[in-house]
Amino acid sequence: MRSTRTPGPRPVPPPFSLLALQRNDAPPDHQEIAITASDPAPTTGGNPSAGTATPAVELRGITKRFPGVVANHDINLTVRTGTVHALMGENGAGKSTLMKILYGMQKPDEGTIAINGEQCEFNTPGEAIARGIGMVHQHFMLADNLTVWENVVLGGEHLYGIGGKAKAKIKEISDQYGLGVRPDALVEDLGVADRQRVEILKVLYRGAKILILDEPTAVLVPQEVDALFDNLRELKSEGVTVIFISHKLHEVLSVADAISVIRRGTTVGDADPKSVTARQLAELMVGAELPSPESRESTVTTDEMLRVEGLRIAKTDAEGIERVVLDDISLRIHKGEILGIAGVEGNGQAELVEAVMGMLPLDGGTVTLDGKDLSGTLTRARREAGIGYIPEDRHRHGLLLEAPLWENRILGHVTERPNSKGVLLDPAAARKDTQRIVEEYDVRTPGIEVTAASLSGGNQQKLIIGREMSHEPKLLIAAHPTRGVDVGAQAQIWEHIRVAQRAGLAVLLISADLDELIGLSDTIRVIYRGRLVADADPATVTAEDLGTAMTGAAQGHIESEPEAVAEAQALAAEGTEAQSAAPTDTAPTDTADDQQAGE
Repeated sequence: MRSTRTPGPRPVPPPFSLLALQRNDAPPDHQEIAITASDPAPTTGGNPSAGTATPAVELRGITKRFPGVVANHDINLTVRTGTVHALMGENGAGKSTLMKILYGMQKPDEGTIAINGEQCEFNTPGEAIARGIGMVHQHFMLADNLTVWENVVLGGEHLYGIGGKAKAKIKEISDQYGLGVRPDALVEDLGVADRQRVEILKVLYRGAKILILDEPTAVLVPQEVDALFDNLRELKSEGVTVIFISHKLHEVLSVADAISVIRRGTTVGDADPKSVTARQLAELMVGAELPSPESRESTVTTDEMLRVEGLRIAKTDAEGIERVVLDDISLRIHKGEILGIAGVEGNGQAELVEAVMGMLPLDGGTVTLDGKDLSGTLTRARREAGIGYIPEDRHRHGLLLEAPLWENRILGHVTERPNSKGVLLDPAAARKDTQRIVEEYDVRTPGIEVTAASLSGGNQQKLIIGREMSHEPKLLIAAHPTRGVDVGAQAQIWEHIRVAQRAGLAVLLISADLDELIGLSDTIRVIYRGRLVADADPATVTAEDLGTAMTGAAQGHIESEPEAVAEAQALAAEGTEAQSAAPTDTAPTDTADDQQAGE
């Protein structure tokens, strides 16, 4: 039986929280931090019994400068052997730069690196790999035109050759850790979650004993996160050391043996996950107490904005077999409504987005926006009709990384003001409007002439959202809008979407973050193997039950036990203080990251 939604405050997104927290104003080489405001109780940075006497990794005095930016300043970090060590901080705090230094992608201007007690200097990632260090990047480094096994073997041909022995080893590792990787699949045909699993497989294939995982759970449902954490615990028990970069505070607390926090390019403290709370961690990350967002009332109207009827798309896979990726998809979104789509990566979400955007030809069905049939129109016409688009992979589909910010502001809106006058581009107007976006959306940057690659991940995402919102869209397609961004940037992005929603914006929200879906959506639909198989009211469903439906184990209307819903909402209410906007008094140059890929 379908539930009737009760009036009242809407649930708010996910369980991150903070409490007034005070740190010792110790010199940069400190190893202790007070974790309560009223009665400081220093810790020694993690579980004292974890690991062995000789640290796996010791970083001392690491400093890295770029033009106009100090990405790392006198950073100190000790990671014990056989532990999961979490590294936390806002986007642009310097986490990715620090890990690139450890992995040999960047050279520090100052400081030393010691691996298993021996001082090292890495000039290339190959040298780091030779010392047993592997890194899974937040933005994957795969060749789209190669198969999975070719990507894994590339650069490691000397290990198991390039034939049957290599394929057998890949399958062995995949089965051992439950990665479910298809060695012969083309990478360009894989979703984001499968790409991440390939990256993890690459690291394990090379026999790494120190793993750096950058936002590894960003694309996983709760059950997959639990499985990943089980794998990490198994690796730890075998003496493998894991450096775990994440902004999901409760996940960090559940898996980490020790936690270090970086703010504005330097280490500000360590914490023991057994005694610190998510509330305290969040405040340590941003450096000030954050206000709690207000509860939301429904803004859904009766005016239909998007109607999708009977969409069908079939693709031919690598084996030459036709596969239906969208099967009779129908949905409606009204003005002021956020429709959330939940599903495990690779079940048709990407194709649904591309079909609505006109990036894929339809084998059947129609797409209607505000009463106008767009089924046969090109992507540009759909954008001009009022569709805004936040792509799931900002590096591949949302930005020109080596182009300046003002050129990125033009992308997707070449024919629209202020980017053009008639048939000619208007660079001066584009530059002026880019400056407005930077200020209005709090994009932390030294200026609009820097490249998009020089921004941190959160700031890149805010630039994209500012660009799309600037054209006052009727419909916003938001695919994983906060993937890989920290709590401060996440809250800012949510607030921009909510403000536009109150003004009548319709939103199609695709997200692997189930707490985000439940907190933002007015209605949730579940996609499984190209079909919409279930629906849920966010007020009456938990992330766990939604995750179960995403695996195909439940269909129809999903409704959780009231006690489970109440418990989940209480946890969310406890954590919402960390979801409002982070302090914005930081100088812009403090929060840009490196010149290559941001965070």
